[in-house]
Amino acid sequence: MTTTNGTGTGTDPAHPVLVVGSGPTGLLLAGDLAAAGVPVTLVEKRPHKTSNLSRAFGVHARTLEQLDARGLADDLLATGSTITELRLFRRLSLDLGTLPSRFPFLLITPQYEVERLLERRARELGVEFLFESEVVGLRQDDSGVDLDVRGPDGTVGTRRAAYVVGADGHRSAVRQAVGLPFPGVSVIKSLFLADVRLAERPESVLTVNGAGDAFAMIASFGDGWYRVMGWNRHREVPDDAPLDLDEVKEVTRRALGTDYGMHDARWLSRFHSDERQAPRYRVGRVFLAGDAAHVHSPAGGQGMNTGLQDAANLGWKLAAVVKGWAPEALLDTYQAERHPVGRAVLRSSGGLVRLARAQNPALRAVRALVSAFVNAARPAQAKALAQISGIGYRYPAPRGSHRLVGTRVPDVALESGRLYEALRGGRFVLITPKAAEVPEGQASRKDRPAVERWASDRRTAVLVRPDGYVAWASDAADVRAIEAAVAAHVG
Repeated sequence: MTTTNGTGTGTDPAHPVLVVGSGPTGLLLAGDLAAAGVPVTLVEKRPHKTSNLSRAFGVHARTLEQLDARGLADDLLATGSTITELRLFRRLSLDLGTLPSRFPFLLITPQYEVERLLERRARELGVEFLFESEVVGLRQDDSGVDLDVRGPDGTVGTRRAAYVVGADGHRSAVRQAVGLPFPGVSVIKSLFLADVRLAERPESVLTVNGAGDAFAMIASFGDGWYRVMGWNRHREVPDDAPLDLDEVKEVTRRALGTDYGMHDARWLSRFHSDERQAPRYRVGRVFLAGDAAHVHSPAGGQGMNTGLQDAANLGWKLAAVVKGWAPEALLDTYQAERHPVGRAVLRSSGGLVRLARAQNPALRAVRALVSAFVNAARPAQAKALAQISGIGYRYPAPRGSHRLVGTRVPDVALESGRLYEALRGGRFVLITPKAAEVPEGQASRKDRPAVERWASDRRTAVLVRPDGYVAWASDAADVRAIEAAVAAHVG
């Protein structure tokens, strides 16, 4: 048995999954595994402390839906403010209030609030945490993975698990250990971040604009602190170059016309923004998720949200395989489903930032045309909203499948309540018409679906995956068809 500081050796059958990285992605994944009855250990290089120094600050609708399915959304909503309109390039306005979701808005709240709730859940579910523990080696064979971990006392021990997930950021030690490249480019070579107080309150929760060579964004955390992000096209310096509040104020004034009386910065930092994606999210028994698998420009605020969707997709699949409810081939669908989404986010966020930085007349004309078209064309606006919010992605479906297979299911009304309340058990949910016959014993075990009825007179039978996507559907299913669908997808 390994010790809790990571200095033991050998196989640890009590912990079949090791998750590396305690950011939002790793925390959600570890919590999902523990909720499914899979013992899991989370390995984190940093010491354990709550940090207010985090880059992400926006939580989109699809992420809030996933948190709702874990009973956390309402708690997170209490930590921030919401906005129902996104303004881009001055002329482009996206109305989030039209989203077909229980959460038709963008929640502005710091990443550390997301981490706080996810860590609390993970601890309550029994996740083992190893802080100040650095991955220094990895080997795998047909039956498991050996992870070499340097503990806080400097000694190196080995933990063995059936599977390892690297959710350890863009410099992922796990990704490097399995030899995966991380191709891509830097799209913005020098940005700054600052958390400040303001003497004057901005009119909006989120204020964004660019003027000439300057760009700035101010977001309110709702507690008197404001996140400022910006760049100066003509001042591209290394990440470790000194940064002071005067520079932040100067760029903000140029971009927004005022610095709102900034003072008392508690944090100042430089960074650069890359677009990179690993060619594979799985190498044998090792998986990548979140920033370890893909990084994007900050445009649209999609980075953290995309990583949380990775975790929601992978968690139930790993649990099903570890618990013996599904064949290992199910794990291959993680790559098939999530890699295209990561690629799409790279393209959309990269396109936004390139248009935002447009200088030559041709690109500015394109930006004006795009803004006018999206503003005027409802289908185009709906598509843009669906992509940025995350609710519009669908997963590949087998040929001949029902049109709903692979699509996200909204929070539909059931006889017993809401779908996302029913998903809180971490199980498949079978939704049937009111009068439909249901196979006996379907809901009697943890590895069987929860059975629900439509609150309406809808006639479609739908099998919803634990991550809220349709696994199977039929407009005319009898009890045998339902049994066959459950057997095929649940085991």
